[in-house]
This record gives sequence, structure tokens and C-alpha cells, in this order.
Amino acid sequence: MNPLPGAGAGAGAGAPGGSQYDPNDPNIKRLNAMMESCFGKAVISGVMGFGMGGLFGMFMASMSYDTPFHTPGAPGAAPQSITSLPLRQQLKVGFKDMGSRSYSTAKNFGLVGLMFAGIECGIEGYRAKNDMWNGTAAGCLTGGILARSAGPTAVAGGCAAFAAFSAAIDAWLRQPKEDD
Repeated sequence: MNPLPGAGAGAGAGAPGGSQYDPNDPNIKRLNAMMESCFGKAVISGVMGFGMGGLFGMFMASMSYDTPFHTPGAPGAAPQSITSLPLRQQLKVGFKDMGSRSYSTAKNFGLVGLMFAGIECGIEGYRAKNDMWNGTAAGCLTGGILARSAGPTAVAGGCAAFAAFSAAIDAWLRQPKEDD
């Protein structure tokens, strides 16, 4: 007996292999083609990175100790303490700060996801191999490109840090799974 109500019924229920969709459906073929292209992988990674960055930024902004304890007053006037404002104004200032921090983090995560996935896919296509060196090289290039405006030492550090992180994650994901 299937514990999920409605599972196994509906569109694609009679498809071979018990899958819930028909692999010959033109929409499924289009989605698969998009996911197999470097452009599609990069865009999807960028969008997912933007979403995750937004959530992460919202969480980090809510936990931040450097939230504005003062609101800027008129030009030339002394800033006003946030605790002296009415509750509605305090919430407005807090949510505005949270939104700007969340958007900033979302943009950064989206850019990293877009760049890493695109570079990794390009390297994998060029090498015609799927191994952990693709991710390591993509991490190095992504870290170096992101640090390019801070000078050559920062480029080397960004390359090394992103490559090490990518290699560690790739090694962990490629390890054999234990069956319990």
C-alpha cells in the first residue's frame, strides 16, 4: 500500500519504470536539454544561489549585532536613537536594513553560483571528463575572478580558498554511500 494519497495515480502513472512522467513528452525533453546545457546549468545555479543567498542574508541580518542603533536625521542634524522611535518606525528601520542586507547577500551568492556552474561546465566540456578536478579548477578560477580587484595576492588567496572548498565538497559528495 502506498502511504501517500494519490501517489501512483494521474498523469504518467502507466509510464515504464514507474516514473511519474513520460520521457518522450516534449516539455520534459526541453527541460532535460536545458539542464544539460552549460547556459542552463549556470542560470539555474545563479537563480538558486540568489534565493539561498536571500534567505541566508535575511537570517544573518536578523542575528547581526551591528544593526543601526541610530537613524540618520536631517542633513547636519544629530542621529536619533532608534529606541526613542515609535515601534512602527523601529520595525520599518529594521526591515529596511534586513532587506538591503538580504538583497546584497543574494546578489553575491547568485553571482558565485552562476560563475562556478558555468566555469565548471565549460571545463568539463573541454576536458570531456567528469571528475573532481573540474570543480577544483572552477573553484580556483571563480575565486580568482571574484578577488581580481584586490590585487594579485588576493587573487591567489581566492583561488586557493575556493579550490580547496570545492575539492573538499566534491570529495565528500563522491565518496561511496553506506547502505543501512
